[in-house]
Amino acid sequence: MNFGGNEILYGYSESGIIIVPVPYDETSTWMKGADRGPDAVMEASVNLEFYDIETGTEAHLHGIHTIAPVTEKESPEKLVKAVYNSVSALLDQGKFPVVVGGNHTVSIGAARAFARHFSNLSVLQLDAHSDLREEYEGSPFNHACAMARIREYAPIVQAGIRSMSKEEAPLADPERMFPAHKLYNDKSGYEKAVDMLTDNVYITIDLDVLDPSLMPSTGTPEPGGPEYRELMNFLNEVARKKNVVGFDIVELCPSPANKAPDFVAARILYQLLSYVFSQPRRGRQI
Repeated sequence: MNFGGNEILYGYSESGIIIVPVPYDETSTWMKGADRGPDAVMEASVNLEFYDIETGTEAHLHGIHTIAPVTEKESPEKLVKAVYNSVSALLDQGKFPVVVGGNHTVSIGAARAFARHFSNLSVLQLDAHSDLREEYEGSPFNHACAMARIREYAPIVQAGIRSMSKEEAPLADPERMFPAHKLYNDKSGYEKAVDMLTDNVYITIDLDVLDPSLMPSTGTPEPGGPEYRELMNFLNEVARKKNVVGFDIVELCPSPANKAPDFVAARILYQLLSYVFSQPRRGRQI
């Protein structure tokens, strides 16, 4: 299924925005089901309104096309390489890739591709968990290691964090981490996080960054996260001040009993596209 269903059908060649589904869940460590996340986002997306009242734009007019899923499952290393190859090819063609996971392992290959393609790139992580373990359950490519790997390619800024192991604490950079409890008490932290970013920004959104009252459908929910409007105001500010070159949305673990989180994920995806493509600086490669 393509993002937007039959309402916004565009061919590959005419599309500037390419959705890359990666239904991967092999390294998940608690609740399984993130491999069903991409299909759930696509299914929910047909119920979106594609005129955005906040920006007064229609981001889909830039063309949105969904390619075949990246389905490598033999090993996390091969999955990371497969995502890297897919995203790199899209960037070489001047496309704007949006990766839809799957668990956070899928973001490693995507971020590496963007770091290869764009100079002066930083990665903004929105997440409940720091994901800074060097290795977890026998793999350095576990979803709990995503940001440890990504910061090997580009500097990172972490926002919304509220869970980490004792072993991760000394690995975190307190100047570049904005925990959820501090953001709750001091909203100026969002401005400081934007200021820490370089001109070109890749965003990785683990949906468990949201409070589980809004987003219960994740593999590892954590209480104490921001609500939707707070998160989107922050993303709007990032898109306004920085050149967002791509992003991913991961860790949706859909529940057949509650479809609302699936729609929230689809809405975040399209709303962020609306923010990005309403900016004149979008896509400048520097």
